[in-house]
Amino acid sequence: MSRGIKKSLIALSVSGVLFAPSAFATNGYFAHGYSTTEKGLAGAGVAHSQDAMAIATNPAGIAGMGERMDVGAALFSPKRSYTTSGAPSDQCGAFGCSFSLTEGEVDSNLELFLIPHFAYNWALDSDTSFALAAYGNGGMNSNYKTGQARFSPAQDGNFATFDGTFGANVAGGSGTTGVDLKQLFINASYAIKLNQEHSVGASLIFAYQTFEAKGLEAFAGFSSDPANLTGNGPDSSTGFGVKLGWQGKIAPSVTLGASYQSKMSMGEFDDYAGLFAEGGGFDIPATATIGLSWKTSDKSTLVVDIQSIYYSDVASLNNSIQQMLPSSGLGLCNPAASPAAGPGCLGGASGAGFGWDDMTVIKLGYEWMSGDMTYRVGVSNGSQPIPDGEVMFNILAPAVMETHITGGFTMPLGSNSELAFAAMYAPSNSVSGGNPLDGAQTIEIEMDQIELQATYSMMF
Repeated sequence: MSRGIKKSLIALSVSGVLFAPSAFATNGYFAHGYSTTEKGLAGAGVAHSQDAMAIATNPAGIAGMGERMDVGAALFSPKRSYTTSGAPSDQCGAFGCSFSLTEGEVDSNLELFLIPHFAYNWALDSDTSFALAAYGNGGMNSNYKTGQARFSPAQDGNFATFDGTFGANVAGGSGTTGVDLKQLFINASYAIKLNQEHSVGASLIFAYQTFEAKGLEAFAGFSSDPANLTGNGPDSSTGFGVKLGWQGKIAPSVTLGASYQSKMSMGEFDDYAGLFAEGGGFDIPATATIGLSWKTSDKSTLVVDIQSIYYSDVASLNNSIQQMLPSSGLGLCNPAASPAAGPGCLGGASGAGFGWDDMTVIKLGYEWMSGDMTYRVGVSNGSQPIPDGEVMFNILAPAVMETHITGGFTMPLGSNSELAFAAMYAPSNSVSGGNPLDGAQTIEIEMDQIELQATYSMMF
C-alpha cells in the first residue's frame, strides 16, 4: 500500500472518531472493553494484547508488535427506565415541602449509538513501538420525554403537577429531562521490550468531554448558581492523563500484566457550574487493572482481568444527594436563601452529586483457534456503583449494569488483513430505593444493553 493511501486512511479514520464521541454506560460509565478482540473476551486483555487498540488497556502490549492499523465502530443500544411506586404525599414540614414523581414507569428514548474507534501502531524496531489511538472512554445519556413531577414551587403547600421527570416545564420548558455526557480519548503510547520476557509502556492521553443537561428546573432552589444549572446546551472541557503498563512472562505459558491510568483533572463545565460540585468540576477517575494470560494449549488461551475504577475520587460522582437536603441534618445547604447558600448546594464546594461508590470488575475470557478462525467468549461481573439511597439523581444516569456476556471472532481476509467482531449482552439489572424528597415513594432505576462491534485491520 502506498504511503499516500495509508495517510488518507489514517486521516479519514481519525476524523470519524473525533466527530462521534461515545455514549457508553457499562461499568459505571466506563466501557467494558475497547478493542474488538478484548470485547469478545469480556474486556480482558491487560496481559494479552493482540492489536494496536491494546494501548487503551495496557500500552506495554504493543512492544514488538508489527506495523498495523485497526479501525472500526460499535453499535451500542442501552434501554433505560425508572419506575415510581407510591402516591405523592403532598406534605410540608419544618424542612420544606415534598417533591414527588408521579407513579408508573417512564422509559428513556435514544436507544442506538454509533461509536467509532481507530488505532495505528508503528514498529520502530524489533523491540519498540509507538502507537496512536482515538476512542470513546465512556459516557452517560438519558432522555425522558414523558414523566411528571409534583411539588409546591413556592414551598407554601400549593401543590401542582408539572410535565417532565424533574418538573421541566416549571419555567416553561418542553418537559424533556435528561443528560448527555460524551468523552473522547486520544492516546499516544510508547513501549519497549526490556528483554524477551518483559515489556513496559507509557501513554500520554488527551481527553475531551462534552456535557448537556435539560429539564432540571425544579432543583433551582437547591443550586448555588441556578442560571448555570440546566438547559444551557452542550458545554465542553479538556484535560490530560497518563497510563503506565507492564507485561511479563513468568512461565512458558503464563503472562502477567498490569496497568494504571491516572485521574484526569478536567476543566470545569462553566455552563453547569450550578449543577456539578466545585463549580462545574467533572474529572475522570483513575483506574487500575491486573491480569493474566494462560496459554492452555497451542491453540487456546484463558485470560483474567481485575479492574478497579475509583469513582470516589471525583466529587461530582461520589458526593451524596444528602449534601443538599436540609432534612438530612448535615446543614450543608440552605435552600431558603436566594440563591441557595452552603457548600452542599448543587455547584458548591461539597455539592450534591450522584453518590457513586468505587467499582471492581472481574473479567474472564477464553479464545481458541479452529482452522484460520479465532473464536472468543467471555463474562464479566462487578458490583454496580449506585447505593439504594441515591436512586433519584441516578434516574439521569442509571448505570446499574453488573454482568456482561460476550462472544466474538477474528476472520482473515487475506495475507495482510482481517476482520474482528464482538457482541455483548448485559442482562437487565435494577436498583430500588426511597425518594429522599418524599418518604412515601420508592424509585427503581433499570437498564439492559446490547452492543455489536467490528474492526477491520491491516498489517503492513
